[in-house]
Amino acid sequence: MLLKKDDSLLLLIDVQEKLIPAILENDALVARCEWLLKLAKRLGVPILASEQYSKGLGPLVSKLKTFVNPSDCIEKIHFSSMQEPAYTKRLKELHKNQLILIGIEAHVCVLQTAMEMKSSGYEVYVVVDAVSSRTAFDLKYGLKRMKQEGIHLVTAEMVFFEWIRQAGTQEFKTLSKEFLQ
Repeated sequence: MLLKKDDSLLLLIDVQEKLIPAILENDALVARCEWLLKLAKRLGVPILASEQYSKGLGPLVSKLKTFVNPSDCIEKIHFSSMQEPAYTKRLKELHKNQLILIGIEAHVCVLQTAMEMKSSGYEVYVVVDAVSSRTAFDLKYGLKRMKQEGIHLVTAEMVFFEWIRQAGTQEFKTLSKEFLQ
């Protein structure tokens, strides 16, 4: 199923100050997450974020936190965001069915959140170039397991082109200059 920007919600999972240094290719991950957050903001796609035990892992990385409304950044202690009542309440209030996940770690919080979202009836998409883990092994098998569970694996550019849908428009010309450099 193709993504539709009007039915999409971008979910930023646990890209936090104290955890990010241990993550594979962390600079590239943060840059790709920032790219998708900017795109979502430009297109009016809502953003929901989670912070895993912020007392221990710190807040979201500051350059990403600027894209998230404070009321849409939910603290959690469970690995799956779906175990946090405040998160599921906000998710339902946003009335979106296509959930696009970015963040860390692919084999823990992203995986568990994605699987529980899928079992709750959502269409779940994980952006493979905007998720990571501490090890390549865990990243590989986290993504593999998600695929086995029927979760859609996409790239950031797939999200861009599916949200935009059409070349030749002023919106495409403007956004492609800004995002496809």
